[in-house]
Amino acid sequence: MIRTAILGASGYVGGELLRLLASHPGLRATKLFGESKAGRSVAEVHPHLAPVYASARFERFDDAALADVDLAFAALPHGHSRAIAPAILDRGIPFVDLGADFRLDDAGTYERWYGHAHEAPTLLGEFVYGIPELNRAAIRGAKAVAAAGCYATAAILALKPLVDSGLVNPKSLIVDAASGVSGAGREAKEATGFSTVDGSFAAYGLLNHRHTAEMELALEATVLFTPHLVPMTRGILATCYGEATGERDPLEALKAAYADEPFVHVTDQSPATKWVTGSNGVQVTARYDERTGRVLAISAIDNLGKGAAGQMVQCANLMLGLDETAGLTSCGVYP
Repeated sequence: MIRTAILGASGYVGGELLRLLASHPGLRATKLFGESKAGRSVAEVHPHLAPVYASARFERFDDAALADVDLAFAALPHGHSRAIAPAILDRGIPFVDLGADFRLDDAGTYERWYGHAHEAPTLLGEFVYGIPELNRAAIRGAKAVAAAGCYATAAILALKPLVDSGLVNPKSLIVDAASGVSGAGREAKEATGFSTVDGSFAAYGLLNHRHTAEMELALEATVLFTPHLVPMTRGILATCYGEATGERDPLEALKAAYADEPFVHVTDQSPATKWVTGSNGVQVTARYDERTGRVLAISAIDNLGKGAAGQMVQCANLMLGLDETAGLTSCGVYP
């Protein structure tokens, strides 16, 4: 059994990782780090996990605790991963990080989008960008993977085959995406409180949302991205547009690109977030609009699944030589 540490285990993504690992045939959560919940039981913080983790408790991170770890997941707030990464990498422990610290491959690009210099630029080259559908060969056998952002995952998977096949002008891309409130994390915030979000729909991060950098890097394109907050708990729907370069059917391009992918389903229908809730699945579709000369592509993912914990497990499976689909499903929980 592969002994697995989770840093940030008390958060929403940490809880989802614990849920997935509970039924994983090869991974077991043995070290659960959660600074703000240290000393408290998993059953108290994540009551839905009580039947499986009845006696488990969260602890504070200590380098010495890594001695008994075969794999490390980090689901920490931005800026925290770079402080603990050296301790993990120096021990040769396979590391999957969900933070944004190591997703970009250039310190200058990082500074532009994050507003400050990267504090560990020498480590940027150690991490592989974690979307298996794009970087499967590099992830397989890698020692460090930076799992992609949730919005970036949804947009990139919708647009990448269209850009690569030349169906859209890469300088014309627009992404409008809406996320459930769990994407903001577990910590209580006025902006994501019930009274603020209930019955409301709002855009934020105008022109400068940090996931834009990931989209542009992966797509080798120029992207105008606008995120929205929708009053639901989990899910992302990305609606993407690009200037068409011809009249070829973009849906066929998606079908060809994802024909052998275990978690990406190309559909003739307009996908909904509920179709992928609780899964690592992606539902995508596309249309060519003759009237406007544009291509429309839509994707739906669970922001805590394929957008976070599910993708982390998928990457870890590849890194460790396990079945890529182990512990994961492409089928959502419905209704």
